[in-house]
Amino acid sequence: MIASAPPPPPPPARVQVLAQEFRYTLSRQTIKSGWAIIELRNGGEDAHDLRMRRVGGTRVYVWPNVQAGDVRDEMFKLLPGTYALWCGVANHRALGMRSTLVVVRR
Repeated sequence: MIASAPPPPPPPARVQVLAQEFRYTLSRQTIKSGWAIIELRNGGEDAHDLRMRRVGGTRVYVWPNVQAGDVRDEMFKLLPGTYALWCGVANHRALGMRSTLVVVRR
């Protein structure tokens, strides 16, 4: 009997976070746990960053400032849970630049 090769790992989930004054729009609200590529696309006029933390967790995932019209991808291995997203620039969070991403068990 010939042993079959294990199935390849699933491709990473992808989410685009569009930053504009003063809101985030996510391409999807829910992804599966595991590796994820999260793209920060700045469609606004000001520089924006992205911060993300799992509710109840302590680790904060950070994207650097992205200038107007620029894009920055980051890849992380995410556990199931609800993640709070916000902009850490000046008072952008207080002005409404926040959102939520739900990561469900694979």
